[in-house]
Amino acid sequence: MAPPPARWTDLRRFTPARVALGRAGNGLPTAAHLAFQAAHAAARDAVNARLDVAALRNELNIAGLRSIAVHSEAPDRRTYLLRPDLGRRLSDRAAIPAMPGAILFVVCDGLSAIAVQRHAAALLRRMTPAFGNGAPVVIVEQGRVAIGDDIGEAMGAEAVAVLIGERPGLTAADSLGVYLTWQPRRGRTDAERNCISNIRPEGLPPEAAAAKLLWLIGAMRQLRGTGIALKDEQPVRQVIDASPEPQKAPGK
Repeated sequence: MAPPPARWTDLRRFTPARVALGRAGNGLPTAAHLAFQAAHAAARDAVNARLDVAALRNELNIAGLRSIAVHSEAPDRRTYLLRPDLGRRLSDRAAIPAMPGAILFVVCDGLSAIAVQRHAAALLRRMTPAFGNGAPVVIVEQGRVAIGDDIGEAMGAEAVAVLIGERPGLTAADSLGVYLTWQPRRGRTDAERNCISNIRPEGLPPEAAAAKLLWLIGAMRQLRGTGIALKDEQPVRQVIDASPEPQKAPGK
């Protein structure tokens, strides 16, 4: 088996994408083929995994965050995957309290409960201290992004941020997304939301995602809108301090 050219293999230092795999005859080398199968299996497992709601609520409780658990109208995982519309509607609106004017955080298992289990609490720990509205975190099983509109409308929230497991790929099965919507209500479209994607240690770390979400919420409140009305113009943090060095006193 001939090794791939060095200029291709060098690219693998910069991306997890499947580049410079080499070949064995007309096919992939055995190691590359087995790695592909393992990644495909991990993606399938992530889609079918079930969120451990009790463990997540305990993690939030340790962080000092109240939570409530609800369910969409999709009764099980199979129905959820076949009927996306049921995942957008709350099964029981009476199960949630009224929280007029609150910034609401909703956590949905989405298409990767693994992502939610690993990263949601870390993000929320950095977010909720900035909001003293006392609204509980709403954890939804079998939920889609738009269920945040249903919940936010029922609770009278000013805005809702939906944390949801993103569709797994062959390089990332644990990617978390956040969708921010101003004045949520049934019928909102994706054009009325802002999205932060690929939240995970190998992508956008939770601390950086929290900083971006805090900036978006501040801008949202000023503009009183999200989606196409709100551009992500968060200032880029300066990596290198370009300020002039202070002058030293003579003789020192």
